[in-house]
Amino acid sequence: MSKLRIFYLLMSIIGAIVPMFFLLGEVQAGGALGGLLSAWAVNGAGIGLLWDLLVSLAVFTVFALSECIARRDYFPLVALPVAAMIGLSSGLPLYLFLRTRARD
Repeated sequence: MSKLRIFYLLMSIIGAIVPMFFLLGEVQAGGALGGLLSAWAVNGAGIGLLWDLLVSLAVFTVFALSECIARRDYFPLVALPVAAMIGLSSGLPLYLFLRTRARD
């Protein structure tokens, strides 16, 4: 496995663990998941970050779909649910990891 692929895999793992650490810490402190959604709308910075992530997720989804269809290699699309449920910090490096694998 190349150093670049190892980097993508490590970033995907880190991108899943680090945000989840803070999310679980908030839930264990008595916060609810619904409260996390309302926390995004506390100020303009939070709303701006939320929209930044939503637009980035939409662009990544369209890019990944078009790229996989053109290459007729659909396996990297497993990164889309990861990006939507965990975040782009995990889904995008996972997509790149899967996209750069050797194909038969």
